[in-house]
Amino acid sequence: MKKLSMLVVHICLLSMVGFSGQVGAYDEVSLKKIKALGNCPSCDLSEVNLEGANLTGANLEGANLYKANLTGANLYWANLKEAIMYKVILEEADLEGADLMWAKLENAEMKGAILCNTTMPDGTIDNSGC
Repeated sequence: MKKLSMLVVHICLLSMVGFSGQVGAYDEVSLKKIKALGNCPSCDLSEVNLEGANLTGANLEGANLYKANLTGANLYWANLKEAIMYKVILEEADLEGADLMWAKLENAEMKGAILCNTTMPDGTIDNSGC
């Protein structure tokens, strides 16, 4: 009985350790998909580093970009509808023409971001960077 209890404890500990590495981190398949295709709707890209990435016209509709680093990224005319963008870093990013309709854009760092003809989460068009 004691051996069985110890086995159950070890299995529980191993499963917890195995799953803990995935919490709060992007999915490797999603990262490969965005890099190869430039599109990844509904992907998990949370906490990913895409600094300086060229994502012109990318389809990231519904993607999880929680705490993603998109500093200096080119998101020209990208589809970011309904994307989860809490605490995303968009400093110096080009969001010209990007669609952020219904995106969850809260506590984002956007210093120096280009917002020209950008559809904001509330449906308004931002032309401040034109």
